[in-house]
Amino acid sequence: MSQRDAARTARRSRPGVPLTARFYDRATDIVARDLLGAVLECSTPEGTTRARIVETEAYLGPDDPACHAVAGLTRRTEHLFGPPGFAYVYLIYGMYWCFNAVTRERGHGAAVLVRAVHPLDGLDLMRRRRPKAMRDRDLTNGPGKLSLAMGIVGTMSGESLRDGPIIIRAGDPVADEDVVVTPRIGITRAADWPLRFLVCNDPFVSATPKHFFRRAHAT
Repeated sequence: MSQRDAARTARRSRPGVPLTARFYDRATDIVARDLLGAVLECSTPEGTTRARIVETEAYLGPDDPACHAVAGLTRRTEHLFGPPGFAYVYLIYGMYWCFNAVTRERGHGAAVLVRAVHPLDGLDLMRRRRPKAMRDRDLTNGPGKLSLAMGIVGTMSGESLRDGPIIIRAGDPVADEDVVVTPRIGITRAADWPLRFLVCNDPFVSATPKHFFRRAHAT
């Protein structure tokens, strides 16, 4: 790696300021798009990992059939209902944690699922946590995978994303021409809603089903 490339990498991985509650207190699809390029950071006793967010999905609240908010306020969903700028972490298949950033006003029940991230710092720790990953791109190209690699667990649910164990920091903005929109993955209700946002051609984005439509993000 040249000195110029090393300097560029160092600039990318230098932590930015945590995003404010006002950032999250907006329409969920807008937050999902604007989180692309932000830096997800998780600190545990093992160390700190950081990664650039490259894929998200918006879950809009009680009027979205695919959102957990349709079940109402339960022990599982209590942190989904706010306030904005807090973590909502839930378990799928009894074994994988999924990390979400809560959006909109307290009590609404909307959030952005972070589906894939591009590692910046703590890569060796990520590899140790996911020893079966054959390639680095497989470490974090899915919501369960990135939680394993970054050390995100259920006890972090309900914590502030400004000063908790999980922090989302400002990163390099992603231009609209580099954003692709598709339907959400792995759901059966509202499966055609265009609420998945990804950075075009980033190697850490998860696979898009072949039958999905893809379109550029509208400005």
